[in-house]
Amino acid sequence: MTRISTKVDGTTYEDDVEPRLLLVHYLRDRLGLTGTPVGCDTTNCGACTVDLDGDSVKSCSVLAVQADGSTVTTIQGLSRNGSWHPLQKAFHEQHGLQCGFCTPGMIMAARDLLRENPHPSAEEVREGLEGNLCRCTGYQNIVSAVLAAADAPGSSPSSPSAPPSASQAGPQPQEVTS
Repeated sequence: MTRISTKVDGTTYEDDVEPRLLLVHYLRDRLGLTGTPVGCDTTNCGACTVDLDGDSVKSCSVLAVQADGSTVTTIQGLSRNGSWHPLQKAFHEQHGLQCGFCTPGMIMAARDLLRENPHPSAEEVREGLEGNLCRCTGYQNIVSAVLAAADAPGSSPSSPSAPPSASQAGPQPQEVTS
């Protein structure tokens, strides 16, 4: 077991983990953050995309021990004071989802895209989301949602708010107060 300390969605957790535990499984199984889905487990679909120290990563390709000392933001950490992030609102308003399975990863990747390019063209959005797959839509409404969010006030990424209130399964990590 390896001891890690990671800030997730604004809360610091210290926990003993197996060195081979994937970040996506740590988030879901240890912290109860089930908003980050396990998609393909091969980095092909992007459904498990999270923000790790300011960059979007596919959490099925990162070990939890690699997040030691890092800050992770999940889809659940985007809302602030009960209000959705502009990307979450835009996906809802522009019908940028069908089954919703890919949506957390799409939103997290789009957040990274908008951080780098606050006013992308439709083609730049398509290129920016290239590593994220949707098996339900034709992507047009996803592109429309990202473009709408780019024009929304407060669409620039901000730090996560309060920790989620999900029940935790298995051994509970120690929450550290700063």
